[in-house]
Amino acid sequence: MPEIPGQTGDLLPVPDVRPLADRMRPRRLRDVAGQAQVTAEGSPLRRMAEGGALHSLVLWGPPGTGKTTLARLVADQCGARFIALSAVMAGVKDIRAAVAEAQEARRVDDRRTVLFLDEVHRFNNAQQDAFLPYLEDGTLVFIGATTENPSFELNKALLSRARVYVLRRLDEEAVRDILERALADEEHGLGSRGLVLTGPQLDLLARAADGDARRALNLLELAGDLSVESPDGRRVDDETLAEVAGGTLRRFDKGGDDFYDQISALHKAVRGSDPDAALYWFCRMIDGGADPGYVARRVLRMASEDIGNADPRAMGLVLDAWNAYDRLGSPEGELALAQAVLFLACAPKSNAAYLAYGAANRDAKERGSLEVPAHLRNAPTDLMKTLGHGEGYRYAHDEPDGYAAGATYFPDDMEPVTYYHPVPRGLEQRIAEKLERLREANRRARQAGAGDAQDNE
Repeated sequence: MPEIPGQTGDLLPVPDVRPLADRMRPRRLRDVAGQAQVTAEGSPLRRMAEGGALHSLVLWGPPGTGKTTLARLVADQCGARFIALSAVMAGVKDIRAAVAEAQEARRVDDRRTVLFLDEVHRFNNAQQDAFLPYLEDGTLVFIGATTENPSFELNKALLSRARVYVLRRLDEEAVRDILERALADEEHGLGSRGLVLTGPQLDLLARAADGDARRALNLLELAGDLSVESPDGRRVDDETLAEVAGGTLRRFDKGGDDFYDQISALHKAVRGSDPDAALYWFCRMIDGGADPGYVARRVLRMASEDIGNADPRAMGLVLDAWNAYDRLGSPEGELALAQAVLFLACAPKSNAAYLAYGAANRDAKERGSLEVPAHLRNAPTDLMKTLGHGEGYRYAHDEPDGYAAGATYFPDDMEPVTYYHPVPRGLEQRIAEKLERLREANRRARQAGAGDAQDNE
């Protein structure tokens, strides 16, 4: 710790006023918690740093997983200068200033410069393009950090010049390890303060951090500020700690990867007939701040795509639940949506309507403008009747069993196609049986018609 002269001429320690999360940043790659896939011995990033073969890269992962720390460690281990910018605040002018610094460092001592750009996804394409020439000529080595999927948020030119490393959400064990280090570290952490937390209290903070190391350390620091002296050190009572941890927010981005991953998990749990998992993901989304109206729209889609005619009640039930939510509001109305989710997860499944629609839609687009057969055309005027519109049409209600066996409804230049294949589940099992009876009646009628035609010849 640096020292300053006191009033009596002695030297007094200068307190480190940086936040605990900043003071506890790992100082070696192997000390980075929970990211063994990129920091372990023999991993590509570790080999690159140890060999000094610095290349441009993108660190993609949730908040608080060590992206900034990793960028600094890689630059330090490779002996490179480190310039940090945030895409929230920086612009092209700042990029040009960084380039000028890098060019000067290269001229004076032939030292490489790492340009670290936090939240790089916030740069538009033009801003991302601004530093591409300097990556090409070696002036800069680029390290970007993002919480968003680089495939969608970074342009192809930048991605082609950078390797993407994926950082994972920290599990509770990794977060607890970080908390214990901070409690024990007397130089950078809270070890000198004598703060003592019980095992259950550490577990509570680890859960409340929701995979974010920075949040965990911020909560720990706040708990330390609220601690009181006791015979065996400074302690925080359970009620106070619960208040500290209770104001945390779940990880949810309302439009990014977490958002779509969770709605995907909900959809797949419903499709997989797991009501418990479906209910869990529904609650996760609501707890994270998702718009219940958006969730209702997606659940309505599930009713059509994955249940369909196996239980046609599903769509109506979802609409009723959505209407109930609109009338009741939150949180009461969320129960109605949860009920709908459970119904869909338990309902018999069929994607027959979904597949039939897709196949028919492809034919409609690819086969061109095939003419409507004359017997199916509308004939509201005498002229149209004289042109043969509607001639030969068989009114199904006047036929035996209300079905015109042998009649055709496809264009004349198109062979009939079976798009709809009901599944042997729920109501569709009965639908399939009926359709098979009708198709058999068609086969018999057409065979009889072919026989009559031969007799007439």
